Amino acid sequence: MKTSTQVRTIDPVEVQKLSDAGYQVDLIDVRTPAEFREIHAVGATNIPLNELDPEQMILGRDSDIEPLYLICRSDSRGRKACEAFIAAGHTNVANVAGGTVAWDDLGLPVVRGKRSISLERQVRIAAGSLVVMGVVSGWVLHPVWAAIAAFVGAGLVIAGISDTCGMAMILAKMPWNQR
Repeated sequence: MKTSTQVRTIDPVEVQKLSDAGYQVDLIDVRTPAEFREIHAVGATNIPLNELDPEQMILGRDSDIEPLYLICRSDSRGRKACEAFIAAGHTNVANVAGGTVAWDDLGLPVVRGKRSISLERQVRIAAGSLVVMGVVSGWVLHPVWAAIAAFVGAGLVIAGISDTCGMAMILAKMPWNQR
């Protein structure tokens, strides 16, 4: 395991080796339920990042056992989940490097289910649609409508800088992204 900015990471192969060796591997997938349904690592439990409560999860858990392993699609949400646990004073956590994408690419066991549109693609579709709507409305109706495109563009810049996407947080709460 290696440490970067307080968050420990572990290679997916190492997690699988621990599981194969009989160690208790608590693997928490913090993606949306729709993403989890599409594909997830065998043995993973789905607790979406926006529903994650580090205090509740740690209650009754022996902190001396194996770490709590957190996984997402590629890395970002898993790292955020680890940071939430660390901020709550629970440091026995590790982010699975590369997330489910790396897990699957390495040929590790996964469960495949119903295909859905990823949250990332949903954000691109929504943002693109709003930009087109703002530009067309600004051209056809009144220039003030172009502000929609500017607002979405500013939101995308902020999301890129902060690595937190407000639109993704809203879309994650939509009925089609729930259990």
